[in-house]
Amino acid sequence: MVRAEVLQGVRAMRFEGLLERHERGELSQIEAAEMLGIDERTFRRWRDRLHDEGPAGLRDRRLGKPSSRRAAAEEIARMLGLYEERYSDFTVKHFHEQLVKRHDYKLGYTVTRLSLQSAGLVRPAPRRSAHRKKRPRRPMEGMMLHQDASRFAWLPGDERQYDLVVTLDDATSAIYSAFLVEEEGTASSFRGLAETIARHGLFCELYTDRGSHYFHTPKAGEPVSKTVRTQVGRALAQLGIRHIAAYSPEARGRSERAFRTLQDRLPKELKLAGIATLEAANRWIAESYLPAYNAAFAVAPAEAGSAFVADRGGQAGEILCLQEERRVGNDNTVQWRTLTLQIPPSPLRAHFVRATVRVHEYPDGRLAIFHGPHRLADYDPKGNPRDDEKLAA
Repeated sequence: MVRAEVLQGVRAMRFEGLLERHERGELSQIEAAEMLGIDERTFRRWRDRLHDEGPAGLRDRRLGKPSSRRAAAEEIARMLGLYEERYSDFTVKHFHEQLVKRHDYKLGYTVTRLSLQSAGLVRPAPRRSAHRKKRPRRPMEGMMLHQDASRFAWLPGDERQYDLVVTLDDATSAIYSAFLVEEEGTASSFRGLAETIARHGLFCELYTDRGSHYFHTPKAGEPVSKTVRTQVGRALAQLGIRHIAAYSPEARGRSERAFRTLQDRLPKELKLAGIATLEAANRWIAESYLPAYNAAFAVAPAEAGSAFVADRGGQAGEILCLQEERRVGNDNTVQWRTLTLQIPPSPLRAHFVRATVRVHEYPDGRLAIFHGPHRLADYDPKGNPRDDEKLAA
């Protein structure tokens, strides 16, 4: 209302000034009206009001009166009550849909949203940035890879849903690794990275969602932690690969579009191939489907060459595994899950009691214990020592 009053005063001042110029013969009624943005008839009406009523005659008579289109207070109150009682966890859009569907509600979405905001029941949505075009691809393969998973009923004749874990190149959309698992997690992420690095080499950046196996998020909806790393984050840092978090499905557009294509085509082709088990599907995807998919859908990179670097030292195999520190017990053993790992005699020191060691668990279940850079022992998946004679000095 304050702003309306100010604008009202400015309009009156401009009109009085132009009216004086008109009465002095400097302006015609048409010219004065055009300068005010009104027609000649309105100019004459305002002139007559000013002469008859003084400055009060120029006041906008709509000010202070309720709009004829204003929503009924009773209906607004009913809507607010329903939100607090039954729909407080709904978004405004979803809430409005339920009001119309279930409660014979006639008011529009906008008045509903504004009323909820005025009542302090919902917060205004953050202002969106300007519309952006599709993000340009990285110019060279190996500069950025995407890893994501899609849960779907992939296997023909099997209603159960599995996660298809895909690792693809941003520059070309070529898929380097794809396989089905019962549920994605740290192990599946390591597997996709290991397959990609083994075939193509180390790359520069990995773009993923903010799943708990990729990032630690202190509070839901807030930025990921820059100091606390997951196993995947730790491994990427050790490999020198920058890890980038996506903050919306739209940000993962490359992988989202790939999954739409895969969901449409892959189950049909698995059926044509007569494949109905997880193991057979993974073999067929790697050997037959991915080469055909990449031939059909991958695009040429903007620049020739490759940003991949060969993993000549084979370091990825030792890094892409679970790693956790443990304190050695008084009997020279380390507890790992349900297993007790016995550390054998070592030339490094007489014993390792109360020393901090590092346990590695590899994708196939094998285990190893390290003290700094020294490999103290290897174990099979059941915790039995193996190859004691090859322990590093």
